[in-house]
Amino acid sequence: MTDTTRLSIFPLPGALLFPQLHLPLHIFEPRYRAMVSDAMARDRRIAMIQPRPGIGDEEAPELFDIGCVGRIAEVEALDDGRYNVILQGLSLFRVRRELVVTTPFRQVEAELLPVAADETLALGARASLEMESRRFAEAHGYAVDWKSVGRLDDTSLVNGIAQIAPFDVAAKQALLEAPDLAARAELLVQLMQFFGRHDGEDRVTLQ
Repeated sequence: MTDTTRLSIFPLPGALLFPQLHLPLHIFEPRYRAMVSDAMARDRRIAMIQPRPGIGDEEAPELFDIGCVGRIAEVEALDDGRYNVILQGLSLFRVRRELVVTTPFRQVEAELLPVAADETLALGARASLEMESRRFAEAHGYAVDWKSVGRLDDTSLVNGIAQIAPFDVAAKQALLEAPDLAARAELLVQLMQFFGRHDGEDRVTLQ
């Protein structure tokens, strides 16, 4: 029988978290302020997951199956009750079922997925990703410290780009669910080429 765990979830479209990476969050809604307070009193865990676009109730939209649980590594409590937090990714998880709870935030029973061992890219795949990233950044006017980028290990590079890339929800979820680092890198190249060609009002999105 698969071990499961109870997770408090933060459904946020476009926000990905990967194991070992960090995600800054500004928490202002009362239900998620309550979630941060609860997490700090217990195990500091918050689970990031994307809602499925246009499916379910606006207050409780249907969720994708896969997300990433993080640990609150840093927290700043503001005077008005809001929080600035930084989550450190721990592991991906698969939702087994949503729990009936009395808390204002949603909770699920989830299976934690194994964290992949250190992965590396073939030299050609790394070069292709860096080249396409430069093209994409230049086309969209992003300022990037390419020397720092060049010093990143393969996992940090691929997952870091996937985390911050301005793709739609479906594309972001596909990146999160990629079976391994090489597949995620290849998908990133395809998405940067795709979204680089379809921009503006007639932009095409992945469904």
